[in-house]
Amino acid sequence: MVTLLSKLFIKDYKNYTSPKVRTGYGILCGAFGIFLNILLFAGKLTAGLLSGSIAIIADAVNNLSDAGSSVITLFGFKMAASKPDSDHPYGHGRMEYISGLLVSILILFMAYELIKTSIGKIIHPEPITTTWITVAILVVSILTKFYMFFYQRGISKKISSAALKATSTDSISDTIATSVVLLSALASVFFDWNIDGYCGILVGLFIVYSGIQAIKETISPLLGQAPDPELVERIRELMMSEKAILGIHDLMIHDYGPSRVMVSLHAEVSASSDFLEMHDIIDNLERNIRQELGCFATIHMDPVLDKDEETQSLKRQVTKILVGIDEHLTLHDFRVVKGPTHTNLIFDVVKPYSLKLDIKDLDDIIMYKIKDWNPNYYCVIEYDEEFCTKK
Repeated sequence: MVTLLSKLFIKDYKNYTSPKVRTGYGILCGAFGIFLNILLFAGKLTAGLLSGSIAIIADAVNNLSDAGSSVITLFGFKMAASKPDSDHPYGHGRMEYISGLLVSILILFMAYELIKTSIGKIIHPEPITTTWITVAILVVSILTKFYMFFYQRGISKKISSAALKATSTDSISDTIATSVVLLSALASVFFDWNIDGYCGILVGLFIVYSGIQAIKETISPLLGQAPDPELVERIRELMMSEKAILGIHDLMIHDYGPSRVMVSLHAEVSASSDFLEMHDIIDNLERNIRQELGCFATIHMDPVLDKDEETQSLKRQVTKILVGIDEHLTLHDFRVVKGPTHTNLIFDVVKPYSLKLDIKDLDDIIMYKIKDWNPNYYCVIEYDEEFCTKK
């Protein structure tokens, strides 16, 4: 159904990186979610009132809150699509993450209300009347929610949406919650067991877990999570596909929301290359990153003495020393400055987060090993953070 609707209402619906297409999918999923959740709310509320089951009524109210979540998701996508302005020059893309966070908080609130009501039901139990109509409504609800999870998760992956991923988490939580409610109803039919309140607590605890997981997933990009390793690798591949580029470093990726990703990096080029020709190559690479990956790129040129054999030999030896300390240590911007009494080896070292040594201890080790190799060498080292990790 969603696939058919996307073909009808979203132009160029397979171009998932397009901001307009992403917004179209967000609005479509939000509107369709509102429609289905209101139908489920009406059906479950009817079944809950007829049977007197607090678990079914609570599940119905949960579906009503899901309709509210879909409204939040819809407006989140709409606001995220707003154009940049003087107050927000990087756009409003993070509104999508905020809408996902609000959905997650709403999930926790509903879980609290469900657990509180279920405890009251255990303390003051009431008889439950379960009919086959009630069972049928619950079964249809489970199938509907599973379908919603299926299409929400699928679209969230296609358009890389944290908000839709949080909504899909809510849908699968509802599927499991309603399944527990169905088991409670069947237990009252076949065994005359009144476990309504206990099932309500189990459902509530599961929803709490799902809500916490959804909060983690939506708040992480707001805090500045590490970029997708696949994106990092694609940028490296694009850069190194140009023969004039000898290497890249200081790659930074800033995520201001879908379609508003800023990239900056340093590209190593031969010091003997033509300056104007190299500038043209860099301009083309920035354009390629924008067209193929949808990222705004700024590339800084770093000239290196790739033709000087002595410099390259020293660089290889220092690299070997670093790898001997930790295989993930890398260096860049290697230069050699000779003096009458000693030679300065000037370079930057990228310290990975996996290396637990602090900067001072690492610096002492590197200095000691290079002095041990050749006492006439003195190191001038700048330490960089590892902003982007490889696959």
